[in-house]
Amino acid sequence: MFVEVLDRMAQRKGVSKAQLALAWLLHQNDSLTAIPGTRNSARLEENWGALQIELNATELAEIRTNLPENTRGARY
Repeated sequence: MFVEVLDRMAQRKGVSKAQLALAWLLHQNDSLTAIPGTRNSARLEENWGALQIELNATELAEIRTNLPENTRGARY
């Protein structure tokens, strides 16, 4: 299951699943801009922390290959 893949990787890296997901999104290409929702300062700090997460090619591939089937394709 995809969430389990994210959970294991997030635990290995010492980050939250939300941070990992945002970091993955930011690693897709330089022209992509993410606008995460933030209801309080704790979430703002969590989102900001995602910018510090480095993902190598193996980690990016692990996430991509485990994406649910309906989120794959040229559009994504």
